[in-house]
Amino acid sequence: MNTTASMASPPGTAIGAVAGWRGLVADWSSDREAFHVSWGKAMMWIFLLSDTFIFSCFLTGYMTVRVSTTVPWPNPSQVFALNVGGADVPLLLIAIMTFVLISSSGTMAMAVNCAFRRDRINAATLMIVTAALGETFVTMQAFEWSKLILHEGIRPWGNPMGAAQFGSAFFMITGFHGLHVTAGVIYLLVVATRLLRGRYEQAGSYQIVEIAGLYWHFVDLVWVFIFALFYLW
Repeated sequence: MNTTASMASPPGTAIGAVAGWRGLVADWSSDREAFHVSWGKAMMWIFLLSDTFIFSCFLTGYMTVRVSTTVPWPNPSQVFALNVGGADVPLLLIAIMTFVLISSSGTMAMAVNCAFRRDRINAATLMIVTAALGETFVTMQAFEWSKLILHEGIRPWGNPMGAAQFGSAFFMITGFHGLHVTAGVIYLLVVATRLLRGRYEQAGSYQIVEIAGLYWHFVDLVWVFIFALFYLW
């Protein structure tokens, strides 16, 4: 019995491996797509993955500080209460902010659906609505910051309501997220303007809308974790 022949790989396996390597080389050398995914979408996923690491580090650091501090942590229901008719309503502004941002995720999903159907007018309109909701969120966040700084006396380096680390953690993480929302608003408006001008119609692809949607849904998802850890914990 020829043991060498029996141990050799079947011809089909070798041919398949060669074809696989050739496909990999063709994908990466074409400068258009990798693993049958466009470069634009692949790069957005890589960016979102790196951003996930950053937010994870921030939130992990926040949780570590909170459980290790010996000074009482401020009560979110009191810190983030909004005075309405002479009564403090806990987390009212935060609830509205969350509703606005989650709603924007829905309008963005509808914009992507319209882009798949090559309905550029409705896609652009829904992206503008999404950007408007995002800007509303940032405006309410700016109001929240001004209330905490001017009326509650909370600073990144101090906090009269409890642990001093609260201010630095809150302003850093929510500020970093607000910067992402602001960048997303600008991004959506640029893409929507180009949609209305027919730029992507000439290119024959509306995939940029899906790529923008990936970014926006990521921003919304991050806010869910921030909301749970800062305002409900």
